[in-house]
Formats: sequence, structure tokens, C-alpha cells
Amino acid sequence: MLWRSVNEATPSRTALRVALRRAAHQLYDAPLVFKDPLAVPILGDKYADELRRIPMQPERGFAVGLRSFLVARSRYAEENLARAVDMGMRQYVLLGAGLDTFGCRNPYAGLRVFEVDHPATQAWKRDLLGRSGIPVPESLTFAPVDFENQMLSARLAAAGFDFDAPAFFGWLGVVPYLTLEAFRATLAFIAGRPAGSGVTLDYGQPREALPLLERMAHDALAKRVQLAGEPVRLFFTPAQMAVEMAGFQKIEDLGGAEIDARYFQGRSDRLGLKGAAGRLLCAWR
Repeated sequence: MLWRSVNEATPSRTALRVALRRAAHQLYDAPLVFKDPLAVPILGDKYADELRRIPMQPERGFAVGLRSFLVARSRYAEENLARAVDMGMRQYVLLGAGLDTFGCRNPYAGLRVFEVDHPATQAWKRDLLGRSGIPVPESLTFAPVDFENQMLSARLAAAGFDFDAPAFFGWLGVVPYLTLEAFRATLAFIAGRPAGSGVTLDYGQPREALPLLERMAHDALAKRVQLAGEPVRLFFTPAQMAVEMAGFQKIEDLGGAEIDARYFQGRSDRLGLKGAAGRLLCAWR
């Protein structure tokens, strides 16, 4: 099973932009929606100038909405992981981990974390961790996958993943960049794990299904990632996604208003989704 087809010999620019926004949230927003004490340190001196420029940029509604969505989805994923751990989960797989820092701040004794990503992106991350002096704990295993030529299952097996035990998957910021075939193959792999397994993912809706403001946000994001060489190409309506998730028993699918109500109520700043078109989903076997 080929999970994601990419033609990159360099690390993901999209992963860097996500990391910069997570770090900016730690520095410039209060109260925090998502606390990540390693979000700023992992960027180190190498990206300090880019991080410093963020508050000097005009706080357009789109920029605020996107940062809000990114921190909300990280919190949502880790909240659902906490529920899984409470139920006895001992394996967490981050698909397309980018510069996510959970594996280095994992607070759960006995939880193994597997980070799956393209070798170039993973080498870049490990270099940043080393430069920043952030230790890699024994509970974290890197599983580099050349998605053009290697199977996800084979690389996880080589990393020591237990196929007979339940696992929880974090699949953030990946689905929109996949082909439908790759999405369905990965989803089938997750759905094929033992009962009690689960996944948190995010996805975007088709442009034609969105109201005007969300369509504008969709177009702006699509243009930016296209310029970064990582075009978005896969979208679902909630009804379509419900069909795709037929292999799961329990599904929660949150739209913008529900995400705002859960994470951004009562704020005095502008943080909130403000027309961001993404949705958050958690599903359990």
C-alpha cells in the first residue's frame, strides 16, 4: 500500500508553516488553546526571524482563522489520544508528523509513539531537534517512509509496531494532499486494526459546498500551498466523509461553529475560526 505520493527531496514547506503558527500561538495568543512548550524551541535560531515577523504582519481574518484551526486540531487530537490512553491504548501513530512535538513531550508511561513521514522531512526534523537540544525519548520511534516506493505497513513493522494490539492514529494536515486511492488505502489500514483503535483527522470541503467567506479562505489557502509545491486536491462534504468512514463504529465530525463553541468561547481577542473551511473528525473501531 502506497500511502502518499510525493516528489520531494527537501522537507515540507507546509510542515514548517504549520509549525510556525503553532509556535506563534504560544507567544502571541492568550489564553492558550493548545499548550506546547516545545513548539518554539524546536524552530531554534534557524527560523527565529520568520517567527518574529508573524506579529508584524496584518492580522487578516484568514490568517487568524487558519492559526486558530491549526491549534484547535492539535488540541482535539491530543484530547482524543488522552481518552484512548485512559481506555488502555499503548500505541500512537502520527501519520505525516511534520514538526509535531508530542513524541518528545509524551506524558504517558507505556505509550509508544511512531512518527511516520517522508525521509527528507524526518531528517530535517531530527536535525532541528538536535540543534535545539530537545532529547528524543525511548518511547518515540521514527518510521521514515518513501511513499513512492515503500509500504506503510512494512515500515511500521520494521519500527516495531504491534499489529495485534489497538492503536490510535493522528492524521493531521494530510488528507487534503492525498489522492482518493491513497486516502482509502490508509483508512482501510487504520480500520483494519483491532477493536478499540481510532483516528483523528481533518479535512476540507469542496469549494462549491462552501459559503462565500469560507470559499475565499479556501481559495487563499489553496493558492499558498500550491506556491509551496504541495497542492491540495482531495475534499469531502460531511455526507461523503460519513460514507468513507463506514468501517468505524463511532464518529464525531465537527464543523467551524462547533469548533468555535468548544475552543474559542469567551475570548477578548480575535482568535477563532472566522470562516476557516476545515473540519475535525474522530472515529473509533
